[in-house]
Amino acid sequence: MCEQVGHRHSIFCVVPPHVLREIVRNGGPDARESALKTLSIDNTQRNLRGIRLAAPVDQALAAGVSALGTVQGGKQRTIHGANNTETLPGDVVRSEGAPATGDRAVDEAYDGLGHTYDYYLNILGRNSLDGQGGPLHAVVHFGQNFDNAFWDGRYMVFGDGFLLDHLTDLTVATHELTHGVTEVEAQLLYHKQSGALNEHVSDVFGSVVKQYVNGRQDAGQADWLIGEGIWRDDIQGKALRSMSNPGSAHDDPLIGKDPQPAHMDGYVRTHEDNGGVHINSGIPNRAFYLAATGIGGFAGDKAARIWYATLRDDRLRIRAKFKEFALLTYINAWNLFPEGDEANIVKSAWAEVGIEISQ
Repeated sequence: MCEQVGHRHSIFCVVPPHVLREIVRNGGPDARESALKTLSIDNTQRNLRGIRLAAPVDQALAAGVSALGTVQGGKQRTIHGANNTETLPGDVVRSEGAPATGDRAVDEAYDGLGHTYDYYLNILGRNSLDGQGGPLHAVVHFGQNFDNAFWDGRYMVFGDGFLLDHLTDLTVATHELTHGVTEVEAQLLYHKQSGALNEHVSDVFGSVVKQYVNGRQDAGQADWLIGEGIWRDDIQGKALRSMSNPGSAHDDPLIGKDPQPAHMDGYVRTHEDNGGVHINSGIPNRAFYLAATGIGGFAGDKAARIWYATLRDDRLRIRAKFKEFALLTYINAWNLFPEGDEANIVKSAWAEVGIEISQ
């Protein structure tokens, strides 16, 4: 997410603001210009979303028709091209059922939305982002050298990047779409621990959908990377984040060292990044990795199902703390798998990152 104070007018960006600020501090003229421009666009889009949220409810949406004219129903993907402008949504460049275009960004965004839709429907029984078969819209080639991807409440938007050259990576696409799912189900405020949980849930499903596409990969064999290969070749970084080993995803003089902690002992108290939402999400990320590998098999079958039930649990407060979320995962593990050891594995996973569940 991009830093702001209002929290309910958030746009959710995959590249954290602290990375962009490191580039401003350490980069050459071109890199600094790109990072500053990205931070500026993030702020502009956030303000525009605040204006939209203050407007009356769109009657087309209320009637079950998207504001872009697509009737809600089955899988409905539309990819728009912004032609390196900052105007949304741009021209339609691929719609549902159309053949591949040969444009990597267009086709990866299209496939990413499809894989995410398929996992949610086939494994969790959820029909699209809104749970009611609503259409999915993405915008590619947004801005000039825009080093980010974001969800603004209507579109998943992908820049072409300057230091990042693979912003349409599957984990990024799923991460952004899942912010929309969280917005519908839990409205977790984008601040401090509830905001870190918001980021965490998006990372969980970003990784799980990748494992789903990789043939329902065993959790122990997965890479658990968010944004694998997203950095330009001359940057020392394998990904944006590592769920299995938070703090290890990148370490480069230009972008800085990955600051994520893996345990509550390293919890970062900061006013930046909305209270460290992209930083402290490493703690629950590690807990999920431990739970998924402890349970074994494909993480999307059991561990992710527990987390999804927790996201939809009416007891999950919009200002939830890590400990509250952890307790609900334990309860939902018992509810879903009363005959197994899943609940105890979940409890142990949280304890290993410094979060004790008291019954």
